[in-house]
Amino acid sequence: MKTITMKFGGTSVGSPEAIANLVNIVKEAREEGNRIIVVVSAMAGVTDQLLNSVKMAASGNKWGYLSTASKLRDRHDDTLNILVPPGDVREKTLLQTKTLLDEYTEICHAVSILGEETARISDAIVAYGERLSSRLVAAALKAQGIEAAAFDAGDFLVTDDRFQNATPLWDETQSRIDSKLMPALADGITPVITGFIGATRTGTLTTLGRGGSDYSGAIFAAASNSDELVIWTDVDGVMTTDPRVDKRARVLPYVSYQEVGELAFYGAKVLHPKTVQPVLDKAIPIRVRNTFNPTYPGTLIGELGAPSATVIKAVTSIKKVSLLTVSGKGMIGVPGIAGRTFHATASAGASILMISQSSSEQSFCFLVTDTTADAVKHNIELHLAAEIATRDIERVDVRDDVVIITAVGAGMSGIPGVAGRVFSTMGNNRINVIAIAQGSSECSISFVVAESDLERAVIALHDLALESVPA
Repeated sequence: MKTITMKFGGTSVGSPEAIANLVNIVKEAREEGNRIIVVVSAMAGVTDQLLNSVKMAASGNKWGYLSTASKLRDRHDDTLNILVPPGDVREKTLLQTKTLLDEYTEICHAVSILGEETARISDAIVAYGERLSSRLVAAALKAQGIEAAAFDAGDFLVTDDRFQNATPLWDETQSRIDSKLMPALADGITPVITGFIGATRTGTLTTLGRGGSDYSGAIFAAASNSDELVIWTDVDGVMTTDPRVDKRARVLPYVSYQEVGELAFYGAKVLHPKTVQPVLDKAIPIRVRNTFNPTYPGTLIGELGAPSATVIKAVTSIKKVSLLTVSGKGMIGVPGIAGRTFHATASAGASILMISQSSSEQSFCFLVTDTTADAVKHNIELHLAAEIATRDIERVDVRDDVVIITAVGAGMSGIPGVAGRVFSTMGNNRINVIAIAQGSSECSISFVVAESDLERAVIALHDLALESVPA
């Protein structure tokens, strides 16, 4: 008997039709003799509604968050009434929805009175999306004769108290899953678990960051020793590039953990960047499949990098980034400038997406999201005020009309001439490369180019990825 963890994203639980597909997928897998763990996101769009309601509450907009509560109740109740016939299951779930939304309203009232929005309060409110959808999905499964039960992930997934981006405490999480979740699974129950959320040791709700339901799925797959993790989404698999940029994009039948990690980090929306981490040590295969096209096999993600006849396997891009450049002739040979710059960046609450440095040490540049760029520049100038005053550092510049383009492929490693061919492609298409970085793993090469060159750069590099991918 196999244990399969299935994570269903927002669009996969976003409508009665989508949830009906989910039920059929789970039912078929159970009939094949598998034990299924279901991890669900909030219904599509609900997380944004809840985040907006936090702001409305903090600004005293009582009508705004009450209207949100009413819309959420109507949407979940209407979906339930379509999927679940009249009876105890429907009535119990309707009551659960009402109770959860009454709790949500009470928290919003408190925020409105205090006039203050905190990360802790935001996590508590936004978690209602998954808490609502898990009850709805469990009821839909029960209506089709599947013994299912909704569980809040906070009962199992123990985290630190870094609200909005919590980190799991692995040993305690494993212990709770062993003692509370696995017995239910052994009794034939299909657990429906809230993705995206966890809780501190004292039970305060936390979240794992936007898109964190994929990460939740991987955590539960690893802790339950699942034979496979299936990410059910609204696309057929991991693609060679964004089909909105190049309509020739095709599904990759296989990618390695390393490759998909690079793709996720550098802009591919199919997986959360942390998804691979929990399953890596146990070599649990991941499959990305389409809830709306369940007969398609999707993309298999595994441990080994499969050789490819192409120069690269996929191309991805990140928009809304800014390039910061720290430069000055007085930097040459002075230790610690880069370290202090990166410390200043971290203390501004920003993550560095890419770094490039000239061998002369007269300048280095790095990229952050554009929403953090001004704060990062200000912080760097504070931390390096002495060097700026003595002109050892001449400038801290910000450029915001750029994007990151990344070519990914494990087959690039150790093959002479790959970088040269990629550079030639960029040059032949008259695309100016502003900065470049390649990791020691040689699994990816990243370029910074002007935003106006994004489409041409992606299409040009995508030609190299299409040389041997089946149409």
